[in-house]
Amino acid sequence: MDVPISSRDFGCLQLACVALGLVAGSIIIGVSVSKAAAALGGIFIGAAGLGLLILAYPFLKARFNLDHILPNIGNLRVQPHPGPDHGEGSSNANGNKEGVRSTLSTVSRTLEKLKPGGRGTGEG
Repeated sequence: MDVPISSRDFGCLQLACVALGLVAGSIIIGVSVSKAAAALGGIFIGAAGLGLLILAYPFLKARFNLDHILPNIGNLRVQPHPGPDHGEGSSNANGNKEGVRSTLSTVSRTLEKLKPGGRGTGEG
């Protein structure tokens, strides 16, 4: 036997379920002595929050035009930023080689300092 229900009555029923879940979860957490009971109250509150989100989704969708926003979230890409332009490729390659050499020499000096026999031979 199908009983017709209006969308307004359905919304009120959803809101009542959300309110009941929030109240029940709060009471369970408030009177709980054990952590397991408090976790059960948290589950009630989480379910009520999900119900509230489901209830509010049509309004949020209409207000913020989520059909336009949501498909674009999956298409986000991180675009690499090119480094500073040094002119021609040869000068850029030379600058890059010098930077690598400098980094390697710094790493080598640090490793020499960390060696047991190399502590006193480091530059000041």
